[in-house]
Amino acid sequence: MKRREWLRRTALAGAALPFTPRLLEALSSPETLRRELIQRAVPSTGERLPAVGLGSSATFSQVARSEDYSALREVLKALVDGGGRVFDTAPSYGASEEVAGRIAQELGIQNTIFWATKVNVARQGTADPAEARAQIDASFRKFGVDTIDLIQVHNLADVPTQLGILKELKAQGRVRYIGVTTTSENRYPDLATVMRNEPIDFIGVDYAVDNRGVEETILPLAMERKIGVLVYVPFGRTRLFQRVGDRPVPDWAAEFDAKTWAQFFIKFCLGHPAVTVVTPATSQARHMVDNLGGGMGRLPDEATRRRMAEFIDSLA
Repeated sequence: MKRREWLRRTALAGAALPFTPRLLEALSSPETLRRELIQRAVPSTGERLPAVGLGSSATFSQVARSEDYSALREVLKALVDGGGRVFDTAPSYGASEEVAGRIAQELGIQNTIFWATKVNVARQGTADPAEARAQIDASFRKFGVDTIDLIQVHNLADVPTQLGILKELKAQGRVRYIGVTTTSENRYPDLATVMRNEPIDFIGVDYAVDNRGVEETILPLAMERKIGVLVYVPFGRTRLFQRVGDRPVPDWAAEFDAKTWAQFFIKFCLGHPAVTVVTPATSQARHMVDNLGGGMGRLPDEATRRRMAEFIDSLA
């Protein structure tokens, strides 16, 4: 059962979505979210970012291919109206960069969004520097900005070549932050090597309550090296919604202000002190508001996070 189906079933059952009063208020008054959204500091600079952003690797790019951008317009508007800023994308995510840039410019929010994109032109392990620069230049044009906030080497592809280019761009002031990403546990040793030896500001990794591999080495190393962490797929690519099915959120989730499963999953990630921003993907504005609610109120402590993990692990 995907999240959309779960929401549909609860509505058909006549049950109101279990939003907190503050979240219900935020549906019609985004000022509430702007006021209360948790902010996390970028370790290398101290700049504070809203702890919940928007990813685009799945649902966003699917809608972009349909050429009906109205839903995406509402999602980006809900992100910014609710106090969010971080939008994570990549040239490889179909038309995501182009469509997001077009909508942001139409809404006049292109300079409000914290643009986090990637570079990867490597083939058979090797990247052509000219091609990498061309890909990056294309991202600038699509976003309509002079400076991109964050560019990361996607999937640790030819890090010496592509990260070298990002270092140059950062020195020129064209890129504010640089980093690397991987969503493969097999590459964690390579990721750790880069973290120890390169002057990066961010990493991007997959992390969810049922996917906790980064807790062993990567997240502690990020804290040690003062590297920011973007969390991808905190819903386990919708797997977690399938796992919980139509179960209600447990009563004890109220101890950390989680009233929906999305908030439960997001707050698990934010409960780890190494995490800077969680970037769940969605193509629905209502889901965007729900996700932002995961960045409000109390967060689980370590003992509670263990309880959350044990609860999810106990499900079939």
